[in-house]
Amino acid sequence: MSERQGPLAGIRIVELPNIGPLQHAGTIFADLGAEVLRLDRKVHVETGSGIQGPYGPMSVLDRGRRSAGIDLKHPGATEVVGRLAERADVLIEGFRPGVAERLGVGPDVMLARNARLVYGRMTGWGQDGPLAHDVGHDINYIALAGVLAHIGHEGGPPVPPLNLIGDFGGGSMLLAVGVLAALVERSVSGRGQVVDAAMVDGSAQLMSIFIAIDSAGVWGPRGTNLLDGGAHFYNVYRCADDEYVSLAAFEPQFYANFVARIATLDVHGLRATDLPLDQQMDKAQWPTQRARLARTFATRTRDEWVEFFDGHEICFAPVLSMTEARQHPHNIARGTFTTVAGIEQHAPAPRFSRTPGAIANAPRPAGADTDVAFADWGFDSDEIDQLRADGVIA
Repeated sequence: MSERQGPLAGIRIVELPNIGPLQHAGTIFADLGAEVLRLDRKVHVETGSGIQGPYGPMSVLDRGRRSAGIDLKHPGATEVVGRLAERADVLIEGFRPGVAERLGVGPDVMLARNARLVYGRMTGWGQDGPLAHDVGHDINYIALAGVLAHIGHEGGPPVPPLNLIGDFGGGSMLLAVGVLAALVERSVSGRGQVVDAAMVDGSAQLMSIFIAIDSAGVWGPRGTNLLDGGAHFYNVYRCADDEYVSLAAFEPQFYANFVARIATLDVHGLRATDLPLDQQMDKAQWPTQRARLARTFATRTRDEWVEFFDGHEICFAPVLSMTEARQHPHNIARGTFTTVAGIEQHAPAPRFSRTPGAIANAPRPAGADTDVAFADWGFDSDEIDQLRADGVIA
């Protein structure tokens, strides 16, 4: 395993077993230089089941850290996790409310052993409230947070935006911010605390400006507003090759540049006067203008439009697939994507001038580092052998 580098170098984090959003949070911390120890379920280690295992596309969220196997249901696991917590700066878990407490690894127990510990908790519904103990997934959380209802075309159903908003934007990213804020506060107070990151809360936070607009009574039905596909100048259009382009000529100067440029084509009789600058924000005109632009964009291929608008300051970009995005010159120049053990994935972000982050290692199979990891965290070889003999660790 390579030497740690990044702004979180020297920070030690224990990650209790979970999938998806909590793994993503662990990836963020590891990429930023923290030493993250992932505690995988002992049964996954011994049977090779579960999402972890041989390195593949689904395991990219386990990169940059070691894996040790443990049976958290074993009575001896509480003491093991407690000893790890004593040496840790952060512990993160994504169980349903009350599960960590039943396992004996809840925040009260862990903070009693290390008052400086930051205990990060991530759930869908939060630690309290009527739905706290209910099951759910990303689409449910963003539905209840008032997000999903506003994504989609006019007259059509809501469109699930992958699981980016609830799981990752409102979940793992919010947990990461909360944990980092608690670490900053600890540098002043010397005390740790519990961070309650709920995906429904984070999703609502991402909707902040739209909630304010809606409460003011000026937000319309799905697909009829400024940023949801209602405006002709902030939209996606199909091209002659059935590919798409994105247009975001929002500011008056960029809209003027767009109108001046596209009017030079004189396609379907489209003239600059058909797109009056002083009517840009007239919502009554948007459906007509969308139709006009749709006919126009359908006359050329996506790449032809990219070439046509290049250098004219319009806020315009092709809609690329994931494969195309990895091959785009801008992303290649910035190193936005990287390859680890043959699997293409995102590079560490954000970027730092003095302490750049890095991927310390490819994802490790569940439990691959149990002995060496526990030794590094203060367990001697006899203790490790006894814990294995007792069935506590893999």
